[in-house]
Amino acid sequence: MCALYVDVGYLLSSAAVRATGTSLRSGVHVAYAPLIDALVHEAERMSGLPAVRLHWYDSAKDGVPDPQQERIGELAKVKLRLGRFGMDGQQKGVDLRIGLDLVTHARNGAADVFILVSGDDDLTEAVEEAQVHGVQVILLAVPNAENKPHGISRHLIRAADGLDILPPETLDQTVVKVEMPPPSAPQSVAPSAGQPPVRATPRDLAGLGHPGSRRSSSALVYSAATGREPQVMTAYEDPDELAKQIDSVVINVLTAFRKSATMEALAELKAGKPSIPRDIDKALLTDLSDLRGEYDLSEHVRHKLRTRFWEAYDEAR
Repeated sequence: MCALYVDVGYLLSSAAVRATGTSLRSGVHVAYAPLIDALVHEAERMSGLPAVRLHWYDSAKDGVPDPQQERIGELAKVKLRLGRFGMDGQQKGVDLRIGLDLVTHARNGAADVFILVSGDDDLTEAVEEAQVHGVQVILLAVPNAENKPHGISRHLIRAADGLDILPPETLDQTVVKVEMPPPSAPQSVAPSAGQPPVRATPRDLAGLGHPGSRRSSSALVYSAATGREPQVMTAYEDPDELAKQIDSVVINVLTAFRKSATMEALAELKAGKPSIPRDIDKALLTDLSDLRGEYDLSEHVRHKLRTRFWEAYDEAR
């Protein structure tokens, strides 16, 4: 038997990059059932074994599934495993759940071959520990625009027993770019799983808040969304390369959002200023991290990125 372990954050953000040029998940429409069927089929082809189960790892507010995630969890042989959103809007607990499941299932002999859809370096040790118990772990990557593996850690590749990519046509058929609905049809586009629309509260805008408050719905431009007072940045010029990279990421994300957003979403973005909605902020940080090859952006770079977002927003109005 084989089993699949799908890091949904990796899968959909990488697929969004292929479809739109940015990792903004709200910029794509996902046909979840056909995509999951295709993942199972590909895993069975790679391993030559029937699939016992697909584990679907995503994030949700307070760990509570939204309607789309509930529907996914009701699909045959799909096990829904949810983390939560942290104070900075990033997913928390997902990597830990994947790692623990890999090791526990390997120890219990749940399957002979594990297919892992993720590129996260943090899973390297879990992969190696699972292999100690006699299972093979093969990576299944999302192809980029050149049909090469997108966003896979080199350490993870070295630890795994093999690397393959999803058939490009599978993604092109199941993850497609969302275009803005015409003005005469303002009905909203369903948000991606785990990404409910949010509005900044007065507490958010004042930069107050504390751990445990509801500030996780957005990220303040002038802080790291930690509930602290904004840090005063030293005044000096950014290197030209950094400025160009930030401009490229901001324009791509803002363009993708405007092409897919409803009038209501556009109004919420404007009303929430200077807070950046969680899905947009995550796309900005992810895309710049990928472009710079940095896992963790500095506070200074994050500050510049978020400030530039609102500058570009105002310039384009």
